[in-house]
Amino acid sequence: MSSIDQQFVEFIVQSLVGNPDKVQVERKIDEKGVLLELSVDPEDLGRVIGKRGATAQSIRTLLRALGTKNDARYNLKIVDTAADGDASSSSKKSSNDDDDDDSTSDDDEQESKSSRTRKELEELDDLDI
Repeated sequence: MSSIDQQFVEFIVQSLVGNPDKVQVERKIDEKGVLLELSVDPEDLGRVIGKRGATAQSIRTLLRALGTKNDARYNLKIVDTAADGDASSSSKKSSNDDDDDDSTSDDDEQESKSSRTRKELEELDDLDI
């Protein structure tokens, strides 16, 4: 049974992403309050974070408002599931080595975009709201 805060985050994020069926929110209670861990499809990670973390910060602001109503402190952690799947993406690359050089540059561009997104995600996790 999911609580109102989980349902709230799931609803917002599912409205934003391209793969709403892959949105998962885990709820943990710790000494700082309620920790919500959000996992999405790696392709949707940029949509959830937004430019310079604006979307993620907005979701956290809405959670803070919900926390005020429920007398709780909420923290949102966006989990990068792409870091776990790096081995599968490298095997895909090796199988596509026969393709044109244009696809290799597209892969490199996608990797740099992914690493920038991961870096932004790490910076956001350090923020205290």
